[in-house]
Amino acid sequence: MPTYEYECKACGHRFEKSHSITAEAIKVCPKCHKRKVVRLISSGSGIIFKGSGFYATDYRKGAPASCPSAGSKSSCSSCPGSAK
Repeated sequence: MPTYEYECKACGHRFEKSHSITAEAIKVCPKCHKRKVVRLISSGSGIIFKGSGFYATDYRKGAPASCPSAGSKSSCSSCPGSAK
């Protein structure tokens, strides 16, 4: 869900709210309860990665050059992640 930034033109209160794209925009200020809230144009929050992470080795093609079995289809015991 995207995060939207809002500002109340009556009291100047700025706040963020996460809701779906299809949800209606906030119209009432949570602080002063007036109907003077406008959605601001912001740069966005960027990319959020979830999980254990991404590494350069996740998408490596072939064995590393320092591997003794580089170029062959057999796996060596010194290579990380090799199956025995």
